[in-house]
Amino acid sequence: MNNKIIYLLSQTIILVFISMSTTFSQFNDEIECFSIVAGKSSNIDSTVLLAHNEDDWGDLLINWYKVPAQDHESGEKVKLQYGAATPQVKHTYSYLWIEMPGMKFSDSYMNEWGVTITSDQCKSREDKAEIVNGGIGYFLRRLIIERAKTAKEAVRIAGKLIESFGYNYSGRTYCIADPNEAWMLAVVKGKHWIAQRIPDNEIAVIANCYTIDKINLSDTLNFLGSRDIVDYAIQRGWYNPGTGKEFSFKYAYAQPETINAIWNKPRAMTAINLLAKNKVGYGDNFPFSFEPIQGVTKQKIMQVLASHLEGTDFESCNTKNPHENIASRVCSPGNQYGFVAELRNDLPKQIANVLWIAIKRPCTQAFIPWYFGITDIPDEFTYENWESAIQNHFSRKELKNKTKDKAYWKYKELSDITDKDYFKLTGLLKKNKSLTEKELFENRTKFEKTFIDLYNIDKNKAMQYLNLFENKIINKSLNDTKYALELLK
Repeated sequence: MNNKIIYLLSQTIILVFISMSTTFSQFNDEIECFSIVAGKSSNIDSTVLLAHNEDDWGDLLINWYKVPAQDHESGEKVKLQYGAATPQVKHTYSYLWIEMPGMKFSDSYMNEWGVTITSDQCKSREDKAEIVNGGIGYFLRRLIIERAKTAKEAVRIAGKLIESFGYNYSGRTYCIADPNEAWMLAVVKGKHWIAQRIPDNEIAVIANCYTIDKINLSDTLNFLGSRDIVDYAIQRGWYNPGTGKEFSFKYAYAQPETINAIWNKPRAMTAINLLAKNKVGYGDNFPFSFEPIQGVTKQKIMQVLASHLEGTDFESCNTKNPHENIASRVCSPGNQYGFVAELRNDLPKQIANVLWIAIKRPCTQAFIPWYFGITDIPDEFTYENWESAIQNHFSRKELKNKTKDKAYWKYKELSDITDKDYFKLTGLLKKNKSLTEKELFENRTKFEKTFIDLYNIDKNKAMQYLNLFENKIINKSLNDTKYALELLK
């Protein structure tokens, strides 16, 4: 019996067992987030790219806010979610905030320096975590985005906070990028963490399992982390140097079942094989990062975020809805938003860094550019002002009824309708997505040149132009969604 037959038989057994024991959504339990990080020499645009699909279950609102830079009083404290407090810094940076009210780990951020952060759940095997005064979880990424000028500085800030308070969730990998470089920061419940830099000429992907493998903490250009990361693993019996095997962070610290899980590995394998020069098989130990094929663009990465594993052994057999299957999709049932952050350092910072955002479903919604400089966000896309949003993040009740006029519910309603008969109902959406993105990509050079010309003469007029441009694009996306809803209802 050859290896391919053995592999296919083993996967069939796994799929049958899982389908008999539970439904996919119950089994998967909110662990479908997916990220791609591309170094600045890995793509033809020569920019750092950070892409992410955010996946969470249920009726969840999404808000967009632009938070200004702020100066703070001496002695001011930041109170963390469960009671711990840390000193506030004198000055915090401005940031663009994608908020999911009530959620602990679903927000994404980009600040005025282009530092961008998002995350993927990666459960650890830690069961004796050291937590101080409730620890830190939700506030980690916000404190990072308020204080860091670079991705590496963000990692260092995060490391100090983790070692001070302890991380209060099982485990997570934060993808952090700036216009020059990108890092993955793997956090374990308690006070242990490790971070690795993505090489400039390579790309890294992550589903919901740690991907950092071999480490070298003496190489501070590419690694940062807890000094006792290896010793602690030995102490806990997770790594035995006597075997002669080199230490691997992911094999030592990950919950063992996550490494080859059917809800993780097919997604990672599909993305790698779409982007990498050297392909991988399901049984391989996937690399932390890889050399890409020639000609990778942000559009290619957007296509990966829209993938349902088409053309692979894990392609859905569901004839109505390709999002539903045992093997989790990259574009999955729980997608709330997808984005590709395009980070540049050769333009005014108001337009240098862009979040190309697909609201709800990357497979049917166009990725539209949200330039960092936007200050006038349409009312339909935000529930309140940024100050009350910060105060009320965890105190919202009956949010869907209170926000029924907000744009996000239109995108959600459209995805619910099309999922009933996806292949029959999405032709119009995909055609509009393709045409909209083509137009946006073609027109952006003209927009950016006009903005720069105005900016050199009158900064206020340039900002007015930017906000008008943004509002036109954002409102067109909403109007297209409303139009599609009317046709399909």
